[in-house]
Amino acid sequence: MQPRTILVVDDDPAIRDILVTLFRNEGFEVGEAADGDEMRRFIEGNPNLLITLDVNLEGEDGFALAREVRASRDVPIVMISGKADEVDRIVGLELGADDYVTKPFNLREVLARVRAVLRRYAPRPPAAERSRLRFEGWVLDISARHVENDVGEALELTTAEFNLLVLFVERPRRVLTRETILDNLRGLEWSPLDRSVDTLVSRLRKKIEPTPDHPQLIKTVRGVGYVFTLEVKLV
Repeated sequence: MQPRTILVVDDDPAIRDILVTLFRNEGFEVGEAADGDEMRRFIEGNPNLLITLDVNLEGEDGFALAREVRASRDVPIVMISGKADEVDRIVGLELGADDYVTKPFNLREVLARVRAVLRRYAPRPPAAERSRLRFEGWVLDISARHVENDVGEALELTTAEFNLLVLFVERPRRVLTRETILDNLRGLEWSPLDRSVDTLVSRLRKKIEPTPDHPQLIKTVRGVGYVFTLEVKLV
């Protein structure tokens, strides 16, 4: 179910009031928390929600809380920070945040980013209804484990390459960290020294990208992971 409840986690009452008012005016159910303990209590009673999470909380910082939430729940997280530091943004995304907004922020931008994240979490059709998917001249048949181009020529993929392609196509335009990819493909823990994901992505690019040296379908998000850039349609 797509979340309709938003939890605003920020230790600044003024910021909380601004965001709570914004989201309520847009028809969302909204909760607020000033720290990690209040956040945990709210989540326990409201498992289906999106969290806006301030990075610079007193006590437990937002990064630690994002790691904790992501370890046990698949809920949307939008991090909010007073720093425009690229390193902080990358860390937040690596910890599993879906987006990252810096202060001072434009309320329309915050709302647009939250809605975009919610669209990514919208329910997908049952497997039987999404078995055949089209993108950029390719048709992927999940049930048959088959990929072909528009003229019916089959694409030969290894099991790992096919599974990676399905992972991307089922999550278009959503940044996937290397850890997420590994967890979905083989359930192993990720380490910075593990280059297997990069190698697998490189192999898949050579088979589906028109110009593998300048990839447009599967783009690298520096320091984070990869994103499948295309629109995907049911056939």
